[in-house]
Parts: sequence; C-alpha cells; structure tokens
Amino acid sequence: MLSQTAEYALRAVVFLAERGDPGPVRADEIGRALGIPANYLSKTLNTLVRARVLASMRGRTGGFRLAVKPDQLALLRIVEPFDPIVQRRHCLLGKPDCSDRTACAAHAAWKTTSEKVVKFFRTTTVADIAARRLGGS
Repeated sequence: MLSQTAEYALRAVVFLAERGDPGPVRADEIGRALGIPANYLSKTLNTLVRARVLASMRGRTGGFRLAVKPDQLALLRIVEPFDPIVQRRHCLLGKPDCSDRTACAAHAAWKTTSEKVVKFFRTTTVADIAARRLGGS
C-alpha cells in the first residue's frame, strides 16, 4: 500500500520516537539500526525536514530529531510527502464515472476500506505506534 520510501520514513520517525532521546541521530546510525541504505534514507529524512516533521543539525554532533512531539504527529504527516493519502478514489475497475450514484461492482466495499485507511493515517499518531511496539496499550 505504501511506497518503500514512505515506509522507510515511517520506520525512521518511529525509531526516533522510541529512543526517547531528544538529541540528534545521524542518518547512517538510523540506517544501520533499521537496515536501510544511509544515502537513500538521508534523502528521505531531508524531505521530512522540509515537511517540518524532523529537524536537522549539521556538524559532528548533528543529525536528525523529531520536530513534533510524537503524540501530536499523525502518521499522515509522515507519509504524505511521499504517498498522498486522499479520500478521493479512482475506480478499481476503470469506470470513468464511479460514484455512489453510478457505482461499479467494487465501489461500496472499496469506499468503506478507503475511508478506514484515510481515518487510520489521520488519527493514529507516532506515539500510538511507538507505544504498541514497546508493549504499551
């Protein structure tokens, strides 16, 4: 469902949140911990800096850190720069005019699923994911 780049972005942000340390972490360190090529990850992280999800610091002790508190950071903000998640759907069967009034055979089921996906990314925060991974609620 998500591109590899969006998945890497999500994994990196959750990694930073789970650390709990507000200090910066270098891209190569994040890449090693997650098994992601550092050069590829660095470009992804810089996109997240432009989206104001992360902050970056230069220099020997530089790196990346969260720019938003995990409990205020919806997953949508992380994946949106790479994979826009919108409620507007294209017809799965290729029908040019597919709506509630002129529905294709898959319309009702796909509409329900699509709405759930959008809601998940809008309402789930990084803190929610980090808590689940760390054995919380």
